Amino acid sequence: MKTPTRAPENLVVELHSIVEPLDLAELFPKTQPLEIELGCGDASFLAEYAHRHPERNFIGVERLLGRLRKLDRKGRRAGLMNLRGVQIESSYFLRHLLPPRSASVLHIYFPDPWPKKKHRKNRLVNEAFPSLARAALAPGGVVYLRTDDPDYFAQMTAVFGASAAFQKKETPTELLELPTDFERVFRARGIKTLHAAYPARV
Repeated sequence: MKTPTRAPENLVVELHSIVEPLDLAELFPKTQPLEIELGCGDASFLAEYAHRHPERNFIGVERLLGRLRKLDRKGRRAGLMNLRGVQIESSYFLRHLLPPRSASVLHIYFPDPWPKKKHRKNRLVNEAFPSLARAALAPGGVVYLRTDDPDYFAQMTAVFGASAAFQKKETPTELLELPTDFERVFRARGIKTLHAAYPARV
């Protein structure tokens, strides 16, 4: 199939299979470093970040089609050739649809905290997640995390801190200055954002 030379009419990817990895060369007009946002909400962060960085490609992953339609509208309005959306559950996307070692960055911002103890097994960032992230990342790739939930943040930092595949570093200011849709709401309520960054060890 030909590589696209202009933005498609719909930035939400039509999945022809949910068991075969995506052909990234078919999705984007240029082969560039790829960044993924797992749970992109209304794409407030991702569309702006993709606009600022035309030298990178971006995929937003969401379960809810309504949110991806917002990504589509924002991306097409801005003429973004480097942005796509995929409707599917995030961990499934990493396990089955993202080609191994293909992402330079994973952004995970304000995932569902599943605050009840009996539901915590449903959290995206759990004991198995660092291995899943490491398999998805290209050499030198980074995982960026944000949440408003202290208990979930403690779990995030614990599982990445226990992984020999990652080390901790400071989150770049440029990223922290770009809020998500949820983050704007939390800031208005005076709720602090907790954040961390974990580059993969080479």
